[in-house]
Amino acid sequence: MSEVESAATELKTQYAAQVSADLERNTKEQERIGAEVEALQEQLSALQHDQTLLAELQRALGGDQAAANAKGGSVPAPSVPRQATATAGGRKKATAAKSAAKPAATKATAKSASKTAVSKPAVSKTTAAAKPAAAKSTASKTGVQSGAAESGPAKPTLVELIREHLGRQSEPRSSAEVATALAEAHPEREIKPKVVRTTVEGLVAKGQVQRTKQGSSVFYTTSKAAPAETSAEQDTAPETSTV
Repeated sequence: MSEVESAATELKTQYAAQVSADLERNTKEQERIGAEVEALQEQLSALQHDQTLLAELQRALGGDQAAANAKGGSVPAPSVPRQATATAGGRKKATAAKSAAKPAATKATAKSASKTAVSKPAVSKTTAAAKPAAAKSTASKTGVQSGAAESGPAKPTLVELIREHLGRQSEPRSSAEVATALAEAHPEREIKPKVVRTTVEGLVAKGQVQRTKQGSSVFYTTSKAAPAETSAEQDTAPETSTV
């Protein structure tokens, strides 16, 4: 008997614990659902309030639109015969004004034609008098330009200046020294050391200038057996046009 009683007591204890847990779970679920119901009830109340406001606005707007339509329908339509009569009167007045303006326009046209006929000979005379003066001024300008071209001496090329300068020197000179001397002698010309060095190297290639090297420095002097330079060689000298 004691074992049966102990087993029954154990089952009773387990059932009691299970019931207590289920009851607690049920209570918590009711609390959760109640909170959700309250939130949904608040949302429903807000929606119902908005619905009431929107319905009132709709009724107010509908009443204003009906009143506007009623006012617009009460405006009387204009009378077509009166407009036609006014238009006919205006056309008559415009026709009378045009007929009155025709003689004045005819007179103005005749006056402008007479003025044009009078002014044409004067313009032609002025043009004829201006042509000899223009021809004289053009001839005088051409004469001055040709005289200036004949009187102005031709500038020597950079090749000629370099050969002349090296020919006057008793000792070899570097390209920098040649460029400095030529720039001082001819300040009106833009003589650059790099252009001078390139031109001197071109003369060395033609055999008209000799190149000697002393350490890291390069010096140039005129060649004793320099060939005669032609006009074509002067025209094709490097960088002559850039100076």
